[in-house]
Amino acid sequence: MESAPALLVVASDRVSAYDHVLEPGIPGKGELLTTLSLWWFDQLSGIPNHLIPDHTLRDGRVIEEIPDAVAGRAMLVKPLEMYPIECVVRGYLAGSGWAEYQKTRSVCGVPLPAGLGNGDKLPAPIYTPAWKAPMGQHDENISFERTVELVGADVAAQLRGRSLEVYARAATIAEARGVILADTKFEFGADPTTGELTLADEVLTSDSSRYWDARAYASGTTPEERMASFDKQPVRDWLSAHWDRSGTPPVLPATIVEQTAARYRELLARLTSD
Repeated sequence: MESAPALLVVASDRVSAYDHVLEPGIPGKGELLTTLSLWWFDQLSGIPNHLIPDHTLRDGRVIEEIPDAVAGRAMLVKPLEMYPIECVVRGYLAGSGWAEYQKTRSVCGVPLPAGLGNGDKLPAPIYTPAWKAPMGQHDENISFERTVELVGADVAAQLRGRSLEVYARAATIAEARGVILADTKFEFGADPTTGELTLADEVLTSDSSRYWDARAYASGTTPEERMASFDKQPVRDWLSAHWDRSGTPPVLPATIVEQTAARYRELLARLTSD
C-alpha cells in the first residue's frame, strides 16, 4: 500500500499520569506543546525534521493545509519509517534514574560515579534508550547493545550521536533563558526516499522533557525546591495524595488544572521570549 504524501500530527489537551488518561484535560495544552515544538524545530537548524509546509499557493491565493478544527495544535509532516526506539538523554540525575542509581550506581546500565545526589548534574549527558512497546504495553529501558540488535549498528550509532547532539544544543539554548533541560526524549525515523535520519514527533516539550527553573535550582535547599519543573508535576502530586492507583482515577480539581496549565504557559514564555 502506498503511503500518504503527508500526515497530520495533532496534539490534544488530554493529560495522562500513571498510565491513565485523566479528566478534565488541560485547556490550551495541545496548542502550547505544538507551538513549543515548532519553535524548537526552528532553533535546530541543520537537523533534518519531519515538517513540511502547512500552506500552498494556488491561483495567487495562500491555502492553509491544516483544517480549522485543529489549527494551532497540529503539524503537517512527511511520513517516515519510524524506529522503535525512544532516544532518551539525561543531563541530570532525577526521576527513575535517581531511583535506579541508588540501587546500582548506574542508570540503564550506564555506570556513574559514587556520591551523586538527587537532581545533581551528571559529569556528561548519557544516552539511555528505551524500546517503544506495542499499544497497551509498557515501554522498556534497553541497553545500547539491544538497540544494535533492533536497528543495526550504523543506525544505533546515528541515533545515539544525533540525540546527544540535539540535547547539547537545546540545553545551551535553554540555559541562556534561565531554564535547565534536565532530560528529554526524541523519536527518529528514516526518510523513505533518501534514508536520511529525521527528527520526528513533538520535540523538547513539557511532556517529553524535564525542565527546571535555573534560579530555583541554584538557591533551593531541598530536591523539591531545586527541581521545580515546568510540566504536569502538580497532577502527579495531587494524584499521589488522593488516589491509590486502583480503579478509575478521580477527576482533577480546577485548581490543579490551572496550576498545570500555568506551568506549560510559563515555560513557553521563558523559552521563546527575546
